[in-house]
Amino acid sequence: MKKSTLIALTAALILSCFSYLQSQQTGSLSGTVTDARTGRAVSGAAVNILNTQFSALTDNQGKYLINNVPAGKYSIQASAAGYDAQVRKNIIVKAGSTVTVDLKLKAYVPAKDEKNQLTLYKAMKCSEQAAAPCMSVGSGMVYRGVPADFNTEEYSKIEENSFKQVKVDPLSTFSIDVDPASYANMRRFISSGQMPPKDAVRIEELINYFDYTYAQPDDGRPFAVHTEVAECPWNQGHRLVRIGLKGKEIALDKLPPTNLVFLLDVSGSMQDPAKLPLLKSAFKLLVNQLRPQDRVAIAVYASAEGLVLPSTPGSDKKTILGMLDKLEAGGCTAGAAGIQLAYRTAKENFIKHGNNRVILATDGDFNVGVSSTSELIRMIEQKREEGIYLSVLGFGTGNLKDSRMEQLADKGNGNYAYIDNITEARKVLVSQMGGTLFTIAKDVKIQVEFNPAKVKAYKLIGYENRLLNKEDFNDDKKDAGELGSGHTVTALYEIIPAGSQEEVPGVDPLKYQQTKVSPNASKSSEMMTVKLRYKLPAESESKLISKVIMDRNGEMAEASEDFRFAAAVAEFGLLIRDSEFKGKASYGQALALARGAKGQDKEGYRAEFIKLAETAKLLTQNQD
Repeated sequence: MKKSTLIALTAALILSCFSYLQSQQTGSLSGTVTDARTGRAVSGAAVNILNTQFSALTDNQGKYLINNVPAGKYSIQASAAGYDAQVRKNIIVKAGSTVTVDLKLKAYVPAKDEKNQLTLYKAMKCSEQAAAPCMSVGSGMVYRGVPADFNTEEYSKIEENSFKQVKVDPLSTFSIDVDPASYANMRRFISSGQMPPKDAVRIEELINYFDYTYAQPDDGRPFAVHTEVAECPWNQGHRLVRIGLKGKEIALDKLPPTNLVFLLDVSGSMQDPAKLPLLKSAFKLLVNQLRPQDRVAIAVYASAEGLVLPSTPGSDKKTILGMLDKLEAGGCTAGAAGIQLAYRTAKENFIKHGNNRVILATDGDFNVGVSSTSELIRMIEQKREEGIYLSVLGFGTGNLKDSRMEQLADKGNGNYAYIDNITEARKVLVSQMGGTLFTIAKDVKIQVEFNPAKVKAYKLIGYENRLLNKEDFNDDKKDAGELGSGHTVTALYEIIPAGSQEEVPGVDPLKYQQTKVSPNASKSSEMMTVKLRYKLPAESESKLISKVIMDRNGEMAEASEDFRFAAAVAEFGLLIRDSEFKGKASYGQALALARGAKGQDKEGYRAEFIKLAETAKLLTQNQD
């Protein structure tokens, strides 16, 4: 007993001596950050010791404290939304003492090209119209609790594609889409025991949630095109056509350096465990994938906005992860101000020939008025042309502004994903990081010309909000979808063959001209011609790919595993949307198709889909 006591005392003495010696070798920094014009405290400002991992955020009185700083000479930077950053050089930190460094920030004056944009640097206050009001308690703004049934989720109405007569509309034109958000959001609803809202279901996003084993390009192009035709499972006599793209897979160490800005919503509505806590865990997964040549800055927004972490090399993971750990939710939401701050930070650290991207993570509750939203879109489009892209990650329930978030990502040349659990975070930010963050082809457009001698009518399944005018296909100024490293894209057409007696809505015969079918069309065995236009990321002129599709009259049972599974997902989508075009679709048939096409399914995503379809079937039966 005496021996153990002596050992314990010795250890305590050694620890005490170590702490004493450490205190004699380090010092502290403290001070106050204020507005240079008004003298008011600036809360939420980031104070960083440049070229080190030491940083702090100011409290409501504008005060900060940084402990355990090794003795030496440093440069100190303070930054906050709406202000130009200030740097104080030659600050001497002495061992065993605290040096006081007060910093005054001058209001940021926007450049001429920003003056007509949003007043993005005005702190947005809580108002009676706010989805859930804020209140001041103790050290700052916090989020007032809301009723359990409080819900302001928003989804754009989807006007489902109908069948088009080939003799009247021989061309179908659309932009590709690889956003997986609708699938994860649908999963959230069904897993909680309820069917998703009809307009939350975008069938093309359900289909494209899954990877398909398409072969990579072997001709030097950034992607390969694959096609297949089989019978349509839910409409006897109809055909189903699959168009698949496969982006070239680029090894992580071969990808260009990345300049990322995490723009994180820390407003009060993010307090829920499925929001900010999940957000922090998700971004930690991404940080752990960063390389030394990559850089990350972190900007946050709530009642006030700030750059809490200046651009930091990916090798300094401890600093980046440490700042993520410090984030807490509280305050109202001023998302537009945060976006402008993030873009400005990305521009200041722009990497030529690199990947420059802002990643916005939020529940979508921006508190931005309708008029401001249009200005926000224009600003995002402008930054897109400057080579800075925007990706959007949605979190949580109750406030999800799905339609707005999808639109922002679309206009920002980025992806929109919904993160409902840490597994989905790993899929989006780790397993598919190359496809999510690294664009290999931009403005990818598809135009299909149908042979009227083979096709009476056609229907594009999904892609309703990605449709383009036929003239847009050759217009290189028209924005379209992006394809990332290793990404697959799948589009399905339902076809009514020529000669079918099925009636298709059309228009009256033309009075002044007639539509004639070329004699060559009847002689040709071609069903349709698929044309694709795309641009390389750094180019402004598009390139063209063309591919002919023949119908070999194959059965669905003879089709590839990937085609059968995609058809099962499409049939499921028609059912949960209660589509007027679902024909004889059934959960039983969709499940049989999916089970027979599950394949190796290493990640278990297809097995999960089968369980979701089984649950949806039960939920639908309970509604009858």
